[in-house]
Amino acid sequence: MQNFLFKAFSEMTPQDYALVGFKSGLEIHQQLLTKKKLFCRCPAGIYSTGYNAEILRHMRPTLSELGEYDGTALMEFKTKKEIIYQINRDTVCTYEMDDTPPFEINDEALDIALGIGMLLNCSIIDEIHIARKQYLDGSIPTGFQRTSIIALDGSIPFKDRQISIVQLSIEEDSCREVSDIGHRRVYLSDRLGMPLIETVTAPDMLTPQEVAEAANICRKLVKSTGMVRTGIGSARQDVNVSVEGGTRIEIKGVPKIPMIPILTYNEAMRQWNLLHLKEELFRRGITPSTFQARHEDVTKLLKRTYFLPVQNALNQGMVVKCALLKGFRGLLNWPTQTDTFFSKEISDRVRVIACLTSLPNIIHSDSKGDTLSSADWQKIKKSMGAGEDDAMVLVWGSAQDAELGANEIVIRAREATLGVPSETRQALHDGTNGFERILPGPDRMYPDTDLPPKRITKERLSKIRKNLPEPVWQREEWYRSLKVPMDVIEELAISRFAALFKMLVTKWHIDPVLASVALVQFPKRLFHKGLDVSFLTELIFEELFLAFMQGRISREGILPQLEYAIRSGSFSADSLPPSCPESELMEVLSKAKKDLAEMKLHNPDKEKTVLMSLVMKSLRGRIAGKKVMEKIESLYEEAQQ
Repeated sequence: MQNFLFKAFSEMTPQDYALVGFKSGLEIHQQLLTKKKLFCRCPAGIYSTGYNAEILRHMRPTLSELGEYDGTALMEFKTKKEIIYQINRDTVCTYEMDDTPPFEINDEALDIALGIGMLLNCSIIDEIHIARKQYLDGSIPTGFQRTSIIALDGSIPFKDRQISIVQLSIEEDSCREVSDIGHRRVYLSDRLGMPLIETVTAPDMLTPQEVAEAANICRKLVKSTGMVRTGIGSARQDVNVSVEGGTRIEIKGVPKIPMIPILTYNEAMRQWNLLHLKEELFRRGITPSTFQARHEDVTKLLKRTYFLPVQNALNQGMVVKCALLKGFRGLLNWPTQTDTFFSKEISDRVRVIACLTSLPNIIHSDSKGDTLSSADWQKIKKSMGAGEDDAMVLVWGSAQDAELGANEIVIRAREATLGVPSETRQALHDGTNGFERILPGPDRMYPDTDLPPKRITKERLSKIRKNLPEPVWQREEWYRSLKVPMDVIEELAISRFAALFKMLVTKWHIDPVLASVALVQFPKRLFHKGLDVSFLTELIFEELFLAFMQGRISREGILPQLEYAIRSGSFSADSLPPSCPESELMEVLSKAKKDLAEMKLHNPDKEKTVLMSLVMKSLRGRIAGKKVMEKIESLYEEAQQ
């Protein structure tokens, strides 16, 4: 293994990532814009913080079809969590609480998902089968998520190559987490059961920046259909990362695409450093077969400690366990991610599995900060029979939690001899990530016996295909050929007005720059004034552009008319002011010249510009500025003759 040391994020190059064998793929979850949920008839998209009742559940694993338990399910079972569901009678029914069978799959949601599969150039499955995917974290009351693969083997264009789409699935969304403290986890169930799709790419992205770019293409593609939900929580990305010699690690629930580069950089660094840690352990003679560790109760040795976290724990009747890691001296401070060390790998496991959420939840003999006194450490060292090359880790809690925590410390230390354990990790706000659970395996999936297979006919696919938009990358290429402003192209491609823009340009022959700016930039300007731009419909824009074509409104008049329509709460082309006749223009121009004569201009060269401003102040929106300037130029030429 090469001795490459990770540089700062801003200094890493594509060649550096190639050197460590960086690879990454995406699993993008996107809610669909439907009226109903996926397997019941409850309304979708209704969120609230209020609830009418609470339900308590305890989760336990079930055997797979092959008579085996999934590792993730067993890990979750160890946490002994109480799951509380806060339910609202307006958004949840007995199906979602696993008291009645499911309805057949929502056809509206299925049609949207199939259409997106076509846009991803996938092969559509001709018969879909619903499966159950086991979730024991409590996010779904049934303990499993109903899901179905509907499309395979697609691709999207990316730079000079293609990104492979492995599969597209349709599935029901999970609950929203309210809190997770100790052995109690609380969920709101309003989001539960909403239809969403999961798009899985191959690990074809070779730098952290490429991962974000590919995610953005997928985001634009689904938004361009107008059939997906938008806003906070409507889309979530899971990012898979590996380096040469490492393993696939899933970073779960990345809320924003701009976070992806720093998150994937830190995960690549973590894996690379863990692989070097494995080498260091091997150099010390510590392998999976020679690894030695044990743990004991050291509560009595710390009765008079001055370290407050332990002192407070003992005052509450808790116990303290010490895990002895043979040969690990100095390795708990081994760097992993940015400003993060191997001790946090252990602390995270204790926090998640032993449910010891108050930090610090461990202390260790390699710590450079103030923890126990030297005398306390010496007593523990003597009691444990620790040598100069050993490390000690302390954990405290209830007897059950402390025992579980000590076991996890030993398990995580043993895993260091193997390199990088397969995990699902949580995205943190500082760009690092933390342990969430063991990476699920195939044993978590099994067929659903409550729902029959569903045929996807050629007629159905043909009908869906007729209503699909062009792929978003084709739209953007066309816009560039039309000289649409660069800062408008991306937003227009996913805008609800994209189809209207196409009609205005191809059938009404409206200037593409004017049409694109009016449809994208004008609503943004009005939004920044605090106006509700959702009032602006395709019909309003159509009538405005029709009036513009007929000469009843100028280019300058479009924005003021949009603002007037929102403020008044209504719009009618019949109420537009009449276009300015020649006689009125000459009358306003004459008055403006008199007003100009009374002004003291510091720069006489600006006389025409000031005159133009005075005229447009009276006639803006009713006449084109170009026509006014032409008339002013004509008058000045006549005066000089």
